[in-house]
Amino acid sequence: MLIFEIVILALTVLTGVSIVWSTLILGISPMPSSKKARQTMLELTDETGTGPIFELGSGWGNLLIPLAKKYPQRKIVGYELSLMPWLTSILLKKAFGLKNLQVYRQNFMRADLSDASVIFCYLFPGGMLGVENKLNAEKGQLEYLISNSFALPSHKPIKTVQLNDIYKSLVYLYEFNRTDK
Repeated sequence: MLIFEIVILALTVLTGVSIVWSTLILGISPMPSSKKARQTMLELTDETGTGPIFELGSGWGNLLIPLAKKYPQRKIVGYELSLMPWLTSILLKKAFGLKNLQVYRQNFMRADLSDASVIFCYLFPGGMLGVENKLNAEKGQLEYLISNSFALPSHKPIKTVQLNDIYKSLVYLYEFNRTDK
């Protein structure tokens, strides 16, 4: 029994150190979207066609895994830098046998997002500005961006859903038309 307790303690410490380290490096902790936000984001995905879906900052896989299950015919890609959330997503991918899911431990600001048809994010204002600048600089096939709580600074959403939660959180749906750029 002592070995089991040591393993649990070691995993707890490793998880804590990983989260603190990534929070200090990235300026934000891996915070999962609320159940209401996830449900709303999944519902908005029904309006986005059949192209690849990328989640920027996929955390513990709380949205990534349901996306891969709901859309087995679509390519689903997640980017997460924090070690333990990334590892959790990898383990869940294997446990559920999600062959359409790719999870990268990589900074999405350095990744090639040109293949994304839909982007999901739950970042922070500075992160949204960085994403907006990256999308404006890259030529890609992006059609939609769905964001939990934080807006793109220079874009107007085609739909905004106010959640019935304590914060009256907003989920934004943006449409991009790359043919006119």
